Amino acid sequence: MIAIFKREFKSYYSGMMGWLLTGVMLLFGGLYFTAANLQGGYTNFTISLYSFVIVLLIFIPLLCMRSFAEEKRSKTDQLLLTSPVSVSGIVMGKYLALLAMFAVPVAIFSLYPLIMLMLGGVDLVASYAGILGYFFMGAACIAVCMYLSTLTENQIIAALSGFGVLLVAYLLPSIQTLFTTGSGLAMAAFVVILLAVSVIVGLRSRSLTLGAGVFLVGFVLLTILFNTKSAALTSAFTSVLGALALFEPFLEFVNGLFSVTALVYYLGVIVLFLFLTGQALEKRRWN
Repeated sequence: MIAIFKREFKSYYSGMMGWLLTGVMLLFGGLYFTAANLQGGYTNFTISLYSFVIVLLIFIPLLCMRSFAEEKRSKTDQLLLTSPVSVSGIVMGKYLALLAMFAVPVAIFSLYPLIMLMLGGVDLVASYAGILGYFFMGAACIAVCMYLSTLTENQIIAALSGFGVLLVAYLLPSIQTLFTTGSGLAMAAFVVILLAVSVIVGLRSRSLTLGAGVFLVGFVLLTILFNTKSAALTSAFTSVLGALALFEPFLEFVNGLFSVTALVYYLGVIVLFLFLTGQALEKRRWN
């Protein structure tokens, strides 16, 4: 695992990618820090962190896109999978390397509250709690995008899929407000999800009949529930959307609170997607 970590981490800084991504993060971080804290007068650095959360939607997919996709394209993943290193060791080695890459700009951000302290008032406790929450949020996003990289051998597709997933997660709080009891939009969303599930079932089972059957049965059940238990169905759906809003728990830190619940949530996301990444590698090994 250590050897994989060293190889991955060095590979980012042996070329331009690592330096470019780190430079872009520091550039935007410095701009928001100057605008919000130095000129705007906010004493909590977490305000600046939340302002450029959207930068993570680009930074992390680009950071993670080559983690497994490049290995599959160049066929070097076969060497990894036949090496004496366990699948969990491969996953953790690559994940820790990506996490170390992300930790570099975050570590530099940790100096900004000290600059504010020298220039005037600053809420150090809230600022450093926010930096910790930001790091865990980024770590969860990295786990998600690294898993997506195992699904393709094209780096561009891996980056675009990572961006798409993170963008949807970022917009979910706004999307939730569109779903009200009895609305046709909610029903349309249910049908789209059911269709996606039916397609997956049909592809995995290689049976068009089974996929169509799942869709028909599900559509009948949805219609009945929507007409009789519309409020409960919509409430359940919005609760699921809330659980998928990856960036929403960070707002606790923005509001000056240290949220253990948010950290546990991010740890859960990390563990889940690292497990899925391991399972994807195991499947490829046996195939």
